[in-house]
Amino acid sequence: MPFINFATKEINCKIVYYGPGLSGKTTNIKWLYEHIKPENRGEMITLATETERTLFFDFVPIELTNVKGFKVRFHLYTTPGQIIYQASRKLILKGVDGIVFVADSQKERHDANLDTLDDMIENLTEYEIRIEEIPLVFQYNKRDLPNILPVEVLRKDLNRWNRPDFEAIAIKGIGVLETFKEISRQVLQNLKQ
Repeated sequence: MPFINFATKEINCKIVYYGPGLSGKTTNIKWLYEHIKPENRGEMITLATETERTLFFDFVPIELTNVKGFKVRFHLYTTPGQIIYQASRKLILKGVDGIVFVADSQKERHDANLDTLDDMIENLTEYEIRIEEIPLVFQYNKRDLPNILPVEVLRKDLNRWNRPDFEAIAIKGIGVLETFKEISRQVLQNLKQ
C-alpha cells in the first residue's frame, strides 16, 4: 500500500524485485540506478550478507511528476534469493505495491524459480495480499546463455496469471527498462483507482 506524505505532497510506492539467487535482481536494479539522472535518485543502499546482497534505492522519475497534485517516488528493492534468507524476503515484501519476478532462464535453475515463486505466494498470503490483485510482471532473464528453457515453458510454469512478461539480458540492459516501465505503469494505475 503506497505511503502518502501530505506535508511533502509525495506518494511513495514500493516495488520489489523477487526471484531465486543469482537470477539477475541486483543486475536489474544496478542498471536502472546507473541510467537514472543523479538528481532524480536517492543513494543506493546495499545490505550485504555472507553470500548475497539486498539493494535499495528510491527515485522520482521526471515524467511522472504528478498524480492528483502529488509527486510519485518509487522505492526499488531486491530480495536475497537464497532459501536461508526466507525471513528477510518476507520482511521486504511488507507494504509492497508491485513485484517483478526475475526468473533465471537456465534449465538447471527451473526448480529454484518454482520454489521461489511458491515462497513469494506464501509470503504474500501471510500479508493478506492476493497475487491475482497485486501489480506483477515476470522477467525471463539470462536469455543469452546456451542452455535455456523456451519462453513458452517459463510462461506456462511461472506466469500462471497471464501477467505481462519480458525476455531479458539484464547484464546488457536488454528488457530491464521495459520491465520497469510495465510494473510502474501497473502501480500508477492502481494509485489512480
